[in-house]
Amino acid sequence: MRFEGFGDAAVEFYDGLLADNSKAYWNDNLAIYREHVRAPMEALLAELEPEFGPGFGKGKVFRPHRDVRFSRDKSPYKTHCGAVIEQGRGGGAYYVEISAEGMLVAGGCYHTESDQLARFRAAVDTEVHGQRLRELIDELDAAGWEIAGSTLRTRPRGFGADHPRLDLLRHRTLYAARSWEPDEALHERSCIERVRESWLAVRELNHWCADHIGTTEKRRR
Repeated sequence: MRFEGFGDAAVEFYDGLLADNSKAYWNDNLAIYREHVRAPMEALLAELEPEFGPGFGKGKVFRPHRDVRFSRDKSPYKTHCGAVIEQGRGGGAYYVEISAEGMLVAGGCYHTESDQLARFRAAVDTEVHGQRLRELIDELDAAGWEIAGSTLRTRPRGFGADHPRLDLLRHRTLYAARSWEPDEALHERSCIERVRESWLAVRELNHWCADHIGTTEKRRR
């Protein structure tokens, strides 16, 4: 299936889900989700994976159901559809998402286990790898990307207050994102170029994450 844009009802579907996050709404609108959201997202990912996946990771569209086991919010469905190409959580990710707010595209490290965090900080602490990350983040910031991630309130143990990259060392996760409000391009073939150009912009950041953070060596419980 060739990607031709998301369906005309995609944004309206998520507007409705925000108002009524129930099994009844989901079942009544399941055909719209499949045709206007899920199928186009799968087509977009299938077209881009041959370019961004080799040597990096696999692509997948995330399931629509929320994991509510440890959450106070028991609403059953995600209010967005996300897809990713990654080797494993933390080691860089090409991410795209559609919701009632439009489209979001991002790249970087979204999760770290203790071994990944240790490798991240060790790399940031070195002049070569740490300075390269600084350059990549500064370039994305200057280009209008939002730089985000989970951070510590204080400096991590073992690093001085005068460390030249202390702001980066405080990060537990680190990624760059950009977004677009709903527009006509979202429903057109040109939307894939928006994602491709964005993923090209975060390619070096993703490869830095793959090289210096990688996937966790801890076993899943």
